[in-house]
Amino acid sequence: MDRIKQNSTLNNALIIGAGLSGLACAEALARRNIPVTILEARDRVAVPWRERHPALRLNIHRHFVSLPGMPAPDGDGTFLRRDTVVDYLERYARSIDVPIRCGTEVRSVNRDETGWTVRTSAGEYRARHLVFATGRDRLPWIPDWPGRESFAGRIVHAADFGEPSSYDGKRVLVVGAGNSGVDVLNHLARHRPAEMVVSVRHGPAVVPARVFGFPLHRLARLFAAMPTFLLDPAFRLTERLFLGNLARHGLPSHPDGGGTRLLRDGVAFAIDDGFVAALKAGRARVVPEVTGFAGKHVVCGDGESCAADVVIAATGYRTGLEPLVGALDVLDPHGRPKHPMGEEDPANPGLWFTGYRAVFTGYFDAARVAAERIGNAIASDFPDVNRAKASRSAIMSAADPAREAMP
Repeated sequence: MDRIKQNSTLNNALIIGAGLSGLACAEALARRNIPVTILEARDRVAVPWRERHPALRLNIHRHFVSLPGMPAPDGDGTFLRRDTVVDYLERYARSIDVPIRCGTEVRSVNRDETGWTVRTSAGEYRARHLVFATGRDRLPWIPDWPGRESFAGRIVHAADFGEPSSYDGKRVLVVGAGNSGVDVLNHLARHRPAEMVVSVRHGPAVVPARVFGFPLHRLARLFAAMPTFLLDPAFRLTERLFLGNLARHGLPSHPDGGGTRLLRDGVAFAIDDGFVAALKAGRARVVPEVTGFAGKHVVCGDGESCAADVVIAATGYRTGLEPLVGALDVLDPHGRPKHPMGEEDPANPGLWFTGYRAVFTGYFDAARVAAERIGNAIASDFPDVNRAKASRSAIMSAADPAREAMP
């Protein structure tokens, strides 16, 4: 495999990551007859989706769950199941007919005057354009709480939640009441944990999944068009009208509005689908921010402690991009790209990011927008290529260094 090299003058693009954003971008480039290859560290596409708990359903309305050239799957209700999403992405990967090099871990990225050199576990690739599509939720993150290592119970990230019924009879503490935390709590509320506790720091922006039976997310384009000064009070009013005064039950509201947090920080709304009813019925209770662990107990900000068999950390994710591009000044202090949705970066020509910003309509829709931006920009960089007459087989052969080097 060390023989795998690519001609440095070959016009092409590389995409790192075979998730929904990477696949959408590959389709946009292939449709424009731009040579493209996807490098995927895992052994197949959609692995992060496969690893989510089996009861997972999207919070995104099915109307917004599609990538260019393939409509959303039929059936399966308003909010698609995990396995339906995995099947959709598998079919999409086959349909775009772009080479995907699975099991190819990127180890370093370097730029020179001719383009980008990508060193991987399968050899070296060269490209004029490089697209990162590894996602903002790539690495689950758990705070390094004092006493964490000596905790007698089990600590898992929300990404590893697993089968909800496995928590029956257990004392469960969920840390965080954002989108992931409330999703976990919704599932627990439909089962029989011995105790259900949620730790919050500032409080979430919570909205119901449905209003009078109508899926609220179906109005996402309307929300996206509204100015923030109207959006924040509108969501506060929706929460109050349909969920009540949650502060009476110990769940405060974040001082910033939900729309502001989504647009500014990329923090998605928490979608209630059973948790609030459990809270009002006394089946769940709220405690302050977790500050540490002491034996079998979890210590909270006011000095209160509670016993827990399992702590589920809905504490967010990291992109993991720093080792590869941290020196290029393309990341914000949180490790997220400064140009997260296919925007051009004049200081780093030929470098693109997609899949790193949350939007009202969801990641699928964001992937479509970013893919078209990147596709148009890269196509404009090759004015002398007769793309209309290029054959797909020639494109695939040129894009794949393994085809050139292997006997």
